[in-house]
Amino acid sequence: MNLEILTPEKKLFSGDVFGIQLPGVTGLFEVLDKHAPLVSALKPGRVKVLKDKSNHLAFFDIQGGFVEVISNKVTVLVEGAVPVETK
Repeated sequence: MNLEILTPEKKLFSGDVFGIQLPGVTGLFEVLDKHAPLVSALKPGRVKVLKDKSNHLAFFDIQGGFVEVISNKVTVLVEGAVPVETK
């Protein structure tokens, strides 16, 4: 599935991913390949991106925003976000 993480200033991430974990306003939830259409509000927190089945991960700390899932494309629109370096 295709993922884009967008802020008002720039595109932080764009590419094909295996899955994504998001901080919804009522708790964490995951979106995987061929997920049903969805629009949800997001609270500030950490987004976890599973880039492939080999457990290659990327993390982003986000401010509030929204996510839209449609036709195997996930668009995350947030007020602000920064990539998190993992060790």
